[in-house]
Amino acid sequence: MIDPEDRFWADGQCYFGSSDNPKTEFQCHVWDWDQLRVVKIKGTAKLFKEDEDIELGVFAPLADYLSPEVRSITVNDDGLLIAVSNDLEEDDAPYVAYPAFALCESLSHCTKVQHSELQEVDRLGPFVDHVSYNDECGTPHKAVFKYNVMDKPLRLQMAWDEINILSLLPPHPNILPLDHIVVEGDESRVLGFTTRYIPGGTLANPKITFRFEWLRQLTQVVDYLNVELGIMHQDIAPRNLLIDDETDKILLFDFDRAASGKKNLSDGRDDVTAVAFTLYQLITNDKSFSQILHWDRTVDMVQNISEWPTHRPLDAEVSEFRNFLNEWIATRSDGDMERYLNAPCRFTWPDRPELPEYNVPFQLGTFEDGKPYMTTGPRCRRTAMKLGQYCFRWERPPQIRLSKAE
Repeated sequence: MIDPEDRFWADGQCYFGSSDNPKTEFQCHVWDWDQLRVVKIKGTAKLFKEDEDIELGVFAPLADYLSPEVRSITVNDDGLLIAVSNDLEEDDAPYVAYPAFALCESLSHCTKVQHSELQEVDRLGPFVDHVSYNDECGTPHKAVFKYNVMDKPLRLQMAWDEINILSLLPPHPNILPLDHIVVEGDESRVLGFTTRYIPGGTLANPKITFRFEWLRQLTQVVDYLNVELGIMHQDIAPRNLLIDDETDKILLFDFDRAASGKKNLSDGRDDVTAVAFTLYQLITNDKSFSQILHWDRTVDMVQNISEWPTHRPLDAEVSEFRNFLNEWIATRSDGDMERYLNAPCRFTWPDRPELPEYNVPFQLGTFEDGKPYMTTGPRCRRTAMKLGQYCFRWERPPQIRLSKAE
């Protein structure tokens, strides 16, 4: 089940007048990652004060009880529900034009599975589900399905880059490989991908004994990615390290922030620094450094801490972990960026394909003379539906309701 703290996200806060006037109308959108829906909230500035961010607290108690048809809600100045609307014109869900598989030549070598063949088992987090399916031979498989429901340019780019990186990564014992491309519709629209489900959980669980061998594996896979392939993961953390109980190895996953050479490379997100902070957090369970912006982090912040208090079972002394880490960092210090940028086996992939759906004009409004103002580009789902464009509907019942039904 999705962590309640991660379930909701507010976007598009707007005041129709001065926010200092308590009678000013207010609107915002709240995404519910459990139900994969967006609902518009309406109220006044008396309740929704600037910089207080109470939208999620107002919406959360209502989320599981609203009809799937509800597009917007109105609350009074005490935050109590006073009206709901099923009007399709209130539906501000964005339109995402998922590319047809035929347009994704870089993925042509990958195997596909229909979204309709996936059976939901659990909801692991925003955009991530535990699913099962039967392959071509009828053999059942457990998998993790990762997808994107937003039209934000960064989200679309991250989804495209990750699926391509995984499709091109050579097999490695410490990298979770791509399983299938998930498609749907007559044109096999690419919705996301699956990876193998690993039941052992991640190292974010402080009760898991951390082994010295896993640190060695982590540094080896980072060296392989950085120096051989010219790939910078850029998000190494305990939550992105799985434990494969079958092989007793760690598996690195979640490549949606990865860089290839200078492409997508971000300041302060180098993997060597991330490994140091990850090891410190694994041993001490101190998460305070994760609050520091990446570009403000330096490896000596944790290296220079004299004592690392142990708050996790370990199979070796803390000094052994630290000595190994320090020696490894020393091997990566001199000319490290040059080696990364000149990696001998770097691979490339094409840009996200231009999708013809966004070139179809639609009416955004009217000019002063009453003539329609036409435009192209991103649009609401309701607009795309009026134009007859293919729209994938992600909405689903709240998981708590499904659990009770079982």
